Parts: sequence; structure tokens; C-alpha cells
Amino acid sequence: MIEGIPVLPLTEFFPRGVAQYLLGGLLVGLGVAVIYLATGIIAGASTFLESTLSYISDVPRFNRFKYVESRNWRFVFTAGIVSGAAVYAALFQGGIWTTEVQWWRLLGGGFLVGVGTRLGKGCTSGHGVCGVGSLSNTSLVNVATFLAIAIGTAQLVQAVGVAP
Repeated sequence: MIEGIPVLPLTEFFPRGVAQYLLGGLLVGLGVAVIYLATGIIAGASTFLESTLSYISDVPRFNRFKYVESRNWRFVFTAGIVSGAAVYAALFQGGIWTTEVQWWRLLGGGFLVGVGTRLGKGCTSGHGVCGVGSLSNTSLVNVATFLAIAIGTAQLVQAVGVAP
């Protein structure tokens, strides 16, 4: 403990424990390591989703050879992210829809995340898990920016009194 700075107990930050976070982190780390070792591809969710769009879009960006060549297993990966979250919510949270946030706010937030993903040249899974893990300077700056903007936005929303 540093003089004058109180140490909060771990239960203050994690009232339901840390086991599920530890297990999730280990599984995510194992998954990206297996994908990288097997294919040489960094497992960023935004790139995987983008490659999945090659099934339905004629836009050249989505139909690059590396995307089309590997889109089948990338689709399985993307579907696994979505279905895994749905199964977890159905089994442990009493249903798939677990938020009080209005649909239009979720849609708007998703759009802004998509724009940010394009501007940042990747998402938190690519930069945060893979990039920071490999000590990429770009990823370190991006993750710091993601966190700063998220913290600032949360503080602003709370100060304004916006509720779901």
C-alpha cells in the first residue's frame, strides 16, 4: 500500500469472483494462439466479420483473395462468437436479450463501434488481445485510446444522467 492511498478489496471490483473472467481470458488466449499458429492470421473479430461479408457483397474490399480463400472457417469463428454469447446468456442469464437499453441505442452504438473499428484499423480483440500481446506500438496506442474514450464517454453519460 502506498501511503495515503487506500487499497480496495478485490471483492469491491469483482463481487461475483474472478473465475469466469480467468476462464474466458484463457479460452480467448488459447483460441487466438491456435488460429495464429495454424494459419498465421491474427484473430481480430472485425477482420473476420469483414471476410464473412464476402459471401453477400461484391465490394472489392470484402472480396480480397485472402478473405475469400479463408472465409469458410472465418465464418465459423464469427458464428461461434455470436452463438457462444447467445448460449451463455440463455443458460446463465435467463434469456438471450439481457439489456434494458433500447434497440435504437444499441444500433447507434454498433454503428459507432464499426466506424471506430475502421478508423483504428482493427478492433479490441485484434489490438487488445493480439496486438498488445505482441507488444505492437500501434496496438498499445489504440488500446489506450479505446480505454480513454470509453471512460470519458461513460463519465459524460453518467454526468448527463442518461439511463438505458
